Amino acid sequence: MSWLAIRVAGANETTRNAIAAALIEAGAACVQEEREALVTYLPDDAALDGVRNAVAEDDAAILEVREAAATEIDRPWPSTVGASRAGRFVVVPPWLDAPGNDGDLVIVIDPAMAFGTGEHPTTRGVLRLMPQVVTPGDRVADLGAGSAVLSIGAAMLGASRVAAIEMDADAIGNAEENVRVNGVSDRVVVIEGDAETLLPHVAPVRVVVANIISSVLISLLPEVRSALTPDGAAIFSGILREEREAFMSALAAAGWRVEREDIEDAWWTVVARPS
Repeated sequence: MSWLAIRVAGANETTRNAIAAALIEAGAACVQEEREALVTYLPDDAALDGVRNAVAEDDAAILEVREAAATEIDRPWPSTVGASRAGRFVVVPPWLDAPGNDGDLVIVIDPAMAFGTGEHPTTRGVLRLMPQVVTPGDRVADLGAGSAVLSIGAAMLGASRVAAIEMDADAIGNAEENVRVNGVSDRVVVIEGDAETLLPHVAPVRVVVANIISSVLISLLPEVRSALTPDGAAIFSGILREEREAFMSALAAAGWRVEREDIEDAWWTVVARPS
């Protein structure tokens, strides 16, 4: 596969999150902040219309697109990635010591190219809500697992079995290594494939976590509902605050009730249960 290196410079605080969301929707596994710029990689056949439209909303933003050498894709993200706290969790890259307190759950994540370093509000939103949802002995499915950070977090909260489902083949090796480094290989299995296809095969589960764009989440609502045990719950993230009302309507129409919410910057995360 050939890749494009994408850089968006000069975006203001109002538009940065929308541009990052457009990059993820276009297929970016991770969006890295390098000072004032957003940087990522996309397959060379990725549709960039949504990215261009988001950038066009900011007169000062500049979109740069170039072919990426294979050596760029293989290297890890730079050491600008730092420690990130989300409730009880502290997510750190392997090159940093964890600045933790008693009771903290420390997750070590090598960012590589997989989404989920703990530096994005959608990841932190799920991590903040998980201790109120995941209980010891639970079976969990993590849809769009990326780096497997959420799967690892669920195992640290006592989940007995976690299926980390990820369709991006380039993310699988990184996810498996993160699972190994955090000592949860006995509870977390990384599975490559489509969430809609695989979820019925790992069901029933008591918890589903899904950090994906909102349009995909809405399409998955029936499958997630069918996969849950009668006392089950789902944590949905990847939803912009401006999409909240539309997502709430979709949940209600599909027979879900909202239990808890988390908001950070432009992003909204929600715990929901079937009514």
